Amino acid sequence: MTKTVLVTGCSSGIGRHCAMRLKACGYRVFATARRNEDLDDLKAQGLETVFLDLNSSSSIKNAVEEVLSSTGGTLDILFNNAAYGQPGAVEDLSRDVMRQQLETNVLGWLELTNLIIPAMRRQGQGRIVMNSSVLGLVALKYRGAYNCSKFALEGLSDTLRLELAGSGIHVSLIEPGPIESAFRKNAFAAFKANIDVEHSVHRATYEAVEARLAREAPGKEPAFTLPPEAVLKPLLHAIESRRPRPRYYVTWPTHFMGIARRLLPIRLLDHLLRWASD
Repeated sequence: MTKTVLVTGCSSGIGRHCAMRLKACGYRVFATARRNEDLDDLKAQGLETVFLDLNSSSSIKNAVEEVLSSTGGTLDILFNNAAYGQPGAVEDLSRDVMRQQLETNVLGWLELTNLIIPAMRRQGQGRIVMNSSVLGLVALKYRGAYNCSKFALEGLSDTLRLELAGSGIHVSLIEPGPIESAFRKNAFAAFKANIDVEHSVHRATYEAVEARLAREAPGKEPAFTLPPEAVLKPLLHAIESRRPRPRYYVTWPTHFMGIARRLLPIRLLDHLLRWASD
């Protein structure tokens, strides 16, 4: 039978690429997005689309009902991917800004996953894949909100994996480093909207970063950036292997940082991370 998969955050980047490639591999794919123009574009590519706003409980509930109604109450795979990054020093983050980051990147995922689990329990099997980040393994300066959301996701996913042991439902984390996407553009927009640069003690740093971004060629990605294709291979292993791994590192920086945090003394690791943040 054709397996069904729900992929969140399909407007661009990892979500869009993986949704289209999974469809090409024979899966029945439900692709989600928040904007109607993105849903129309995904539909034009032959995907089944579902409106989903992770900041809205009613939207999450409606999306799950729509998918399960279309499949007769079953879902084989959930790929939680939709997220954004809120840049800014921790002392410049308001409670509301941090809440927005956690609502989208953690709490929305939790609510969606918890509504899907009962269907997977009834069918006796399922795969839940969480798209985390190298910033769920180590922290970098001026990324505190995003660091926090991904560290929380890591702990939540590890706990869920332990609690679902023996149920036939497997939980895996994918931890990419830099991947080609609209992530940096969206993060910069969040920075401009929510960080008061003029009154921050970090103003000089912020202005230097903005000046550097203005000098860079449009679309230039950080070093070691890989295309979204790099995430597809571990995703396929996580959903098809009889023994999916708890974690999948993607890109050289993630492999390096995963080793560094285990082997280096904390002070030396902090020095490395301060250098990597500049």
